[in-house]
Amino acid sequence: MKNFNPADNIQDLQYFGEFGGVNPSISDSSTYTFLSAKTMFDTFEGNAEGCYLYSRHSSPSNLYLDKALAAMEGTESANVSASGMGAITPTLLQLCGSGDHIVSSRTIYGGTYAFLKNFTPKFGIKTTFVDITKLDVIEASITPNTKVLYCETVSNPLLEVADIAGLAKIAKKHNIKLVVDNTFSPLSVAPAKLGADIVIHSLTKYINGSSDTVGGVVCASQEFINDLKNVNNGASMLLGPTMDSLRSASVMKNLRTLHIRMKQHSHNAQFLADKFEQAGLKTVYPGLKSHPSHELYKSMINPEYGFGGMMTVDVGSLDKANELMELMQQRNLGYLAVSLGFYKTLFSAPGTSTSSEIPLEEQIEMGLTDGLIRFSIGLDNDIQRTFDMMEACMMELGILKMERA
Repeated sequence: MKNFNPADNIQDLQYFGEFGGVNPSISDSSTYTFLSAKTMFDTFEGNAEGCYLYSRHSSPSNLYLDKALAAMEGTESANVSASGMGAITPTLLQLCGSGDHIVSSRTIYGGTYAFLKNFTPKFGIKTTFVDITKLDVIEASITPNTKVLYCETVSNPLLEVADIAGLAKIAKKHNIKLVVDNTFSPLSVAPAKLGADIVIHSLTKYINGSSDTVGGVVCASQEFINDLKNVNNGASMLLGPTMDSLRSASVMKNLRTLHIRMKQHSHNAQFLADKFEQAGLKTVYPGLKSHPSHELYKSMINPEYGFGGMMTVDVGSLDKANELMELMQQRNLGYLAVSLGFYKTLFSAPGTSTSSEIPLEEQIEMGLTDGLIRFSIGLDNDIQRTFDMMEACMMELGILKMERA
């Protein structure tokens, strides 16, 4: 991460609106006109830079956001989509066909897991799910038909850390593509700089940060982005997961404050994780020395942005987890809701929500327990006050015991 600061790259971008506005103009059109028939033909063939064909293919507003996100991840290009899954699914279908094989982390977003487990087999694509922290197991799972190695920088929901540099070496050795979902760690980690071929985000989460829209992005080489958008065989073009121009403009504005927000999310999460662990709760957070990959993650991140805003606490049972979340919501500590990156803390029991697509026996095998609560820590100004209130809730429910003098 030396000499690469993604926030600086975002700040250095400067776009002028059509009439000199400080925000780029929004292209609120589904289709675009041409001054000549030949230009239309050239645009269909991909040979007329600066001309726009149809908003399912691209639009000025989407390209502004594309460039900003490519700059953030340090890739040649990017392509935004209408959801995170609208970025993940075309990428994998562009890279794989019938008879091909994917090696994937076992702990990933439930929607991605369901896509690989239940949907891609319809197309003859098989997936082997592995413990992403064991490089020897990963390499042993690669076959002559393997095309993709897929992981999340920090896994959902167990917060396992992928050794991206180590995975990149394996991928290059076997001539396969390393695809990394970096949703949990924008700015903190730059997977492309560590050797990843393709970096994906759900823009819904931290990058947009206001829980008012869904979106996704694929950051990669210009060649791969061109392939995705090819009018004849591009998965993004043909499957149609297009982001609306108005939404692109909205995400673009929120992106500009991402660096400020990530610092506060990380600061607050580190504080709470330290306090919860000291109180005797089973707490998982990459910023804790007790995290098995703490030193690895510390070596990967841009320290300015910390260890992220995601943490888990195990309170022993699903009943206790539900009681605690309901009480915290009643006390205005946050929302019992899925997703992450909001200004308020969000909490959920992932086994019955964001990871419910994973069969129960497989949840148990990977260590996803009933009592696990996933926290997306918010932007609270007084985090000591937040901890005191959370601690009071836990004591009220008997999750924590009052210490006697």
